[in-house]
Amino acid sequence: MQFLFRDHLLDTNLRELSRAQVPVAVEPQVFDLVVHLMENRDRVVSKDELIDKIWHGRSVSESTLTSRINAARKAVGDNGASQALIRTIARKGFRFVGDVETKCVAAVPEPGRGMTPPQATLALPDRPAIAVLPFTNMSGDREQDYFSDGISEDIITALSKLRWFFVVARNSSFVYKGRPVHIHEIARELGVRYVVEGSVRRSGDRLRISAQLNDVSTGSHLWAERYDRDLADVFAVQDEITEAIVAAIEPQLYAAESFRAQQKPPGSLDAWDLVMRALSHYWRVTREDNAAAQALLEQAIAIDPAYGKGLGLLATSHIFGAHMGWADMGASVPVAEAAALAAVEADREDAWAHHGLAYSYLFRRRFDDALAEFELVLALNPNFAMAHAFHGVTLCYAGRWQDGDAAARRALRLSPRDPMAAIYCGVAAYAQFIGRNYEGAVQMARESLRQRSDFVGAHRVLTAAAGMLGDPARAASALDGLRRAQPGVSLAWITSELPMLREEDREHYLEGFRRAGMR
Repeated sequence: MQFLFRDHLLDTNLRELSRAQVPVAVEPQVFDLVVHLMENRDRVVSKDELIDKIWHGRSVSESTLTSRINAARKAVGDNGASQALIRTIARKGFRFVGDVETKCVAAVPEPGRGMTPPQATLALPDRPAIAVLPFTNMSGDREQDYFSDGISEDIITALSKLRWFFVVARNSSFVYKGRPVHIHEIARELGVRYVVEGSVRRSGDRLRISAQLNDVSTGSHLWAERYDRDLADVFAVQDEITEAIVAAIEPQLYAAESFRAQQKPPGSLDAWDLVMRALSHYWRVTREDNAAAQALLEQAIAIDPAYGKGLGLLATSHIFGAHMGWADMGASVPVAEAAALAAVEADREDAWAHHGLAYSYLFRRRFDDALAEFELVLALNPNFAMAHAFHGVTLCYAGRWQDGDAAARRALRLSPRDPMAAIYCGVAAYAQFIGRNYEGAVQMARESLRQRSDFVGAHRVLTAAAGMLGDPARAASALDGLRRAQPGVSLAWITSELPMLREEDREHYLEGFRRAGMR
């Protein structure tokens, strides 16, 4: 079914919304909400009905529902002030009141059954647009198509959870299955900048999957990887490969968008561009870059005060700066917590918003709340590598070092080329220290510093572990490096500022620094 209203076209078969033939980035939940209101535009739709149909009866707060209604209005070119299309009926619910023309269209046929790819060239939407092409089955056995198709479909589903990206629906990208069409032509026809493509080759019980992410606008390959696996459990392998690909793609997309934003004149930057620039600074893990990130995020929030992702990253950067010893903890935590609470209020379904709140709760010593928020973050985006690592350090501070180590290593496995990988190694190093594996702690700390030589967290663990190993020369060298990275570090600072739940863990850490010569 197609719904035509104003200059919009909503196609329920393709699950796409366009304005003047330009795709509109809209998350699946908001899309479903718009469809339900349109299909029932002859009456008022109650809040309870929306919760039942869209959230399947799950408990939903008033602010979450309001956020989705606002997003639906924005998607169709409406707003809360005019309510020209989606009207709030006081104490009753909502109704779609715009003039709509409907058109029945045939369902999209299965690939290979008389389909022809779209011919029109679509303009790029205002957010990163990505298409996942059907992975090519290189096995020579058409019976194996189900597996290569399944990989592609799972990647589309997982990328769709990254709510700030416009992901082309499966039915549109699968039009190109088995057709010798250049990706530049595909990108023009689908209106996307990024294309994921790959292949699957099976030989006996061995499987090789290759994937790459292309920036079609520049003709460059942003990322490519090959995975070799034993095919013991086909579905487990499919899940593992999917999460690895998605976790690797996300930071590459952010990095590409950051580079693109840096090429724009300052006066033309919108909130998205500013957040992408801020991310590029945040990932550099220096005092100066963290301050630059915060300045850019403040600009983004001034443009869009209800920007959940921007507010969540702002909260994270404030806490991170204090955690590294670059800022006063007492002053930073309230600012971060306020930004995080505003982020969650603005968008309760945004993983970055909850990440900021979880990190803030950790330094409020609200360990149970912090862990619960991190679990919610990972439910919203299971492939969020940075959240796995920060969840790991929270588990370590709560005394659960084995779980913390597993979380950090999961982050590294998900995204080994991540710009934050040095931090993930640092978390694993700290976990090993708590577990009294000092050589393992030194090894992981050195790997962290190999990637980022001034990362304060790794310098701390290296110093404490070297102290516990009883090597005076190595400990003195590590302490010198720590003092260069964090000039004001002291036993008193570690005691008061690092949120360790168990006294024995704090005393153990302090003993390592004492043996290294810190006073």
